[in-house]
Amino acid sequence: MENQEQQPKSRVVKVESRESWDFYVTQGTNQGCPIVVHFTASWCMPSVAMNPIFEELASAYPDVLFLTVDVDEVKEVATKMQVKAMPTFLLMRDGAQVDKIVGANPEEIRKRIDNFVQSFREYIA
Repeated sequence: MENQEQQPKSRVVKVESRESWDFYVTQGTNQGCPIVVHFTASWCMPSVAMNPIFEELASAYPDVLFLTVDVDEVKEVATKMQVKAMPTFLLMRDGAQVDKIVGANPEEIRKRIDNFVQSFREYIA
């Protein structure tokens, strides 16, 4: 029997619908909070492999909103954001996409998110 209490609470928010997507993007925009989105699919192994890395990044950047979108569950959002391959990571500021990373490349993703967060902090300073 697994002990669920040992699991730290995820800092990654799962988007369940188009409405929840709009809500979180609006909330992040209103709070001046950068947003990083992981478009994933349960059947896509590279995407699933990125989940723990995405969790780790979410813990490393508490001032950033990390969202995850299952493309099969929320097709509308994937279509709207023109996501055609998994995994795709979007970096958003003020409700607009500023960067897009396609593919499971942990080093590249870490570097781009770090640069994005640094530039965001300078932008609001």
